[in-house]
Amino acid sequence: MPTPPAETGRRYIDFLRVEQVGGLIMLAAAVLALIAANTPLREGYDALRGLTFGPESLHARLDVATWAADGLLAVFFYVVGLEVKREFAVGELSNLRSALLPVVAAVGGMVVPALLFLAVTSGDPAAARGWPVPTATDIAFALAVLALVGSHAPSGLRVFLLSLAVVDDLGAILLIALLFTEDLALLQLAGAAALCGVFALAQHRRITSPLLYVPLAVAVWLLLHASGVHATVAGVALGLLTRVRPDPGEEHGPAERVEHRLQPWSAGLIVPVFAFTAAGVAVTGDTLREAVRDPAAVGVVLGLVLGKTVGVLGASWLAVRLRLARLPRGLAWSDVAGVAVLAGTGFTVSLLLVELAYEQDAARADRVTLAVLVASVVASVLGALAIRARRHAHADAAEP
Repeated sequence: MPTPPAETGRRYIDFLRVEQVGGLIMLAAAVLALIAANTPLREGYDALRGLTFGPESLHARLDVATWAADGLLAVFFYVVGLEVKREFAVGELSNLRSALLPVVAAVGGMVVPALLFLAVTSGDPAAARGWPVPTATDIAFALAVLALVGSHAPSGLRVFLLSLAVVDDLGAILLIALLFTEDLALLQLAGAAALCGVFALAQHRRITSPLLYVPLAVAVWLLLHASGVHATVAGVALGLLTRVRPDPGEEHGPAERVEHRLQPWSAGLIVPVFAFTAAGVAVTGDTLREAVRDPAAVGVVLGLVLGKTVGVLGASWLAVRLRLARLPRGLAWSDVAGVAVLAGTGFTVSLLLVELAYEQDAARADRVTLAVLVASVVASVLGALAIRARRHAHADAAEP
């Protein structure tokens, strides 16, 4: 008897909730983009990315690539905002002693790559504009790699990586809001803030109808987009305003329920679509030679692969050495080193930062995009090898 369509849909959604799946779909989308950009499909690929639609009256007539970066990624960052709120309210980051290590590690993993990038690009102000690019860690991709190779790893390793990546993404959002906001329109910004207040009030009053929240979220996005603030900030803002703690009689709070519904769409559709529109770089001998000579591209590779490792591991060691934090139970420094290398998987957020930093220099944007892809693959492979090398020790520790 054939499986009913509704049951098939539920199985597909559950399939997308598996962490490895989202990362693999995103990787497949990036590979397809590279194929399209380096074959006779290039003309069609460029035409698709440049196709414009949307209401002109609302300043929302955008091309497909911009809709993916500004529109779809707002949903992705809403999910990130929910994760941040949940981690700080009831998760690992709600306890200061437990939170301090991943927070310090994330800060080190942002500062060291940025400094390394600035050192490499010193003397070239145009290249130096991209210093935020190597500060990002891709939550979905990093957790997917960990899930693939860390089957015997203690739960503390996943929690440490998730907490680190959540704080890292929060930092990336702050950088986007502070560095890439131009020609600020205060009226629209005030309107967005007022509607965020309405959203928070509705959460406080325990209103649950999506008939209120969906139009409200769209209006906040439109106002922020028109204000000059990058529209993805709308997602994080609304995520942080969503109630986390369940009321008496509720099994889960609204944040967990909404995240459970949106995460498969974010992992299985939204992020892959963005990866497909952002990763299409023409790779030729000339492109590779120019990338190797471009200090921005070199800075990104060094920042993500070397800077992240040194920053995360060094900051973690310093925090423990100064007795400000302690290693999670069951973890050794070799585990932290594996996570530190894996944190160099920038991908989604790094690609977004490339577009923002070099939007006026398409050639450099292509070179730095290529650098992000190469660095993310190198970091994920090296991180996977480092974590896999510990599998026997974790397997032995798990045995009774």
